[in-house]
Amino acid sequence: MSETNQQPETQRVKVWDGATRLFHWLLVFLVGFSWLSAEKGWITLHLYSGSAVGALVIFRVIWGFVGSETSRFSHFLASPFEAVRHLLHLTKREPDEQVGHNAAGGWMVLVMLTLVAAQVFTGLAANDDITFEGPLFELVGKSWSDFLTRWHFRLFTVLQIAVAAHIVAIIAYLVVKRHNLLHPMLHGHKILPIDTD
Repeated sequence: MSETNQQPETQRVKVWDGATRLFHWLLVFLVGFSWLSAEKGWITLHLYSGSAVGALVIFRVIWGFVGSETSRFSHFLASPFEAVRHLLHLTKREPDEQVGHNAAGGWMVLVMLTLVAAQVFTGLAANDDITFEGPLFELVGKSWSDFLTRWHFRLFTVLQIAVAAHIVAIIAYLVVKRHNLLHPMLHGHKILPIDTD
């Protein structure tokens, strides 16, 4: 076999710690349950679920500063230009050498965290003009609560779009680039080429 046809040597590399993976899947579950509980009118469960989502966001922000290397914001937040440059190479098939989030993925994390945090805050201040007043209702007052209630519904639509974009990106990386981004979020490791430089 010629050298050009040989597969590069690979190694198993840990890319996600257990806390980051647990955060991710708990967030998926709780956001889904928050949506379901809102649709079913389970307002108390919706409040508990939303509050749990808020606790997760606070944890992830703290973990973004003190967690493992790939979980830290300083590791994956690049300039917006780097994110655009990365996306321009999306159709180019190349070996997966990324440990942690790429430049575009880092910005997606920031956008998702911001949207989820805003969703939680607006929900805690919301009211339904009948029986429900969020824990922050008295703090913000009725007029602000009405304003934030409207935004709670609007932001959920934006969050749905962001989640859909996230899923489409994962599928695109798998189909176009042959990079499986789901498996590492399940077991924490990637099989990456050994850097021989």
